[in-house]
Amino acid sequence: MELENIIPDWAKELNCAVTVCDADCRIIYMNDTSRATFASHGTDLIGHNLMEYHSDRSKEIIRRLLAEGGTNAYTISKQGRRKLIYQTPWRRDGQVAGLVELSIVLPDEMPHYDRG
Repeated sequence: MELENIIPDWAKELNCAVTVCDADCRIIYMNDTSRATFASHGTDLIGHNLMEYHSDRSKEIIRRLLAEGGTNAYTISKQGRRKLIYQTPWRRDGQVAGLVELSIVLPDEMPHYDRG
């Protein structure tokens, strides 16, 4: 699989963490921000099984997302910063081929708009 065909160049230096795994939970891509975020786990996690780094509860969510193709979104607080975590499948020929996780730092004050 040519990674260049899956991950566009713009993701490399994006100002949020982008982590991608395949259907076997092997990490196949980490952008620069993702690598910095998870540096405490090692210098290069590409090829590692992401299940190694998750709790039993999180593993169940990952399995469900891969099986059903759903999306999981939530916010966390970490090191005094709020983050939005958005996990969703990527597909190949209509079949779930893995998961993408975006981890986005949220500003302390963020407007909300209702556009109906």
